[in-house]
Amino acid sequence: MKLILTQDVKSHGKKGDIIEVSQGYARNLIVKKQAIEANAKNLNDLKLQNKNEEKVAKEHLDQAKALGENLKDKSVTVKIKAGEGGRTFGSVSTKEIAQAAKEQLGLDLDKKKMQLDEPIRSLGVTEVPIKLHPQVTATLRVKVVEN
Repeated sequence: MKLILTQDVKSHGKKGDIIEVSQGYARNLIVKKQAIEANAKNLNDLKLQNKNEEKVAKEHLDQAKALGENLKDKSVTVKIKAGEGGRTFGSVSTKEIAQAAKEQLGLDLDKKKMQLDEPIRSLGVTEVPIKLHPQVTATLRVKVVEN
């Protein structure tokens, strides 16, 4: 019997997959609401849903590319206390960079998507890569100046 999975089912497939199983197992999956019968109406609904998901994914990708282009020219200034010889007291983390971007540029950037190997501990300009989308990575210039 052919079924369309409405949830991920271990060892059978992921949500939206069309699988062929025995009638008894199909009945169990249908009762647990993990699958629906693969008739013409349900197959058409699945096709429409997949098209909608592709459209939404493309819109997200376009938005991420536009934001990446916008970030290319932008920079953020972060102030930190420093002693003699340019030695800093403390460091600049992704949280502070995200907060400065919100204040200075008006952009809501997720601190978890900033790919900073270690906090910035020196004065000057640093390029911080930001993963906006699995296919789009932008860079933001961060100027660290003395307070």
